[in-house]
Formats: sequence, C-alpha cells, structure tokens
Amino acid sequence: MQNKRKTGAEYEEKAASWLEKQGMRILEKNYRCREGEIDLVAMDGSYLVFVEVKYRRDQHAGHPAEAVDARKQRKIVRTAMYYCMERKISQDQPCRFDVVSVLGNSTEHIKDAFGI
Repeated sequence: MQNKRKTGAEYEEKAASWLEKQGMRILEKNYRCREGEIDLVAMDGSYLVFVEVKYRRDQHAGHPAEAVDARKQRKIVRTAMYYCMERKISQDQPCRFDVVSVLGNSTEHIKDAFGI
C-alpha cells in the first residue's frame, strides 16, 4: 500500500492545479501550526479560502467529503484563525471554508462547505 501522506500530497497538488484552473490563486500549501493543518489556502476573488482536500479511490469508505466531520471542521476553523492572527489578516477579510473531494477520477468543489 502506498504511503498515505504521499498519496494525500499528490491529490492536494492536483486539487491546487484544478482550483487554479477555476480562477483561484493558491497562496499556501500544507500550512501547519500548533492548532493543526490546512491543505490549501487560496484567494477566490475577495475571499480568503481555506481548503480541505479529501481523496477516496472508491466509495467503499464513503464519500470523501463525509470525512470532514464536525470535529475536523472545528480543527480547520481554529487553524484558520491562527493563520489569520499569525499573518495579521484583518478581521474584515471575508473568509470561507471549501472542500475539494476527489473520488476516483472525479473532482468536486464544495464552496462554503461549512461556516464558523
């Protein structure tokens, strides 16, 4: 079995390229801090977007987006708040949380997948 971290990084790269083709600008990949990790940080128009990328080879383990449960969402939100504090981003900056789910060869972008 292939290393999960390597597979994850591969699909995060593919998701970043896919989002760029949709007009988003990737600011950062794999942002890490003591609160957690965010796969991609991007700009979409005036929105600062925090993106979680989930991959599944098939639906045997469920849809990839289902893996972003309430606990994972809270962790992503805390990490995003830390990111904004660390980067001195204005509290007026509009932000959103997206999920890119890759199921086999199909990519789905769920904008504003969850809120604070």
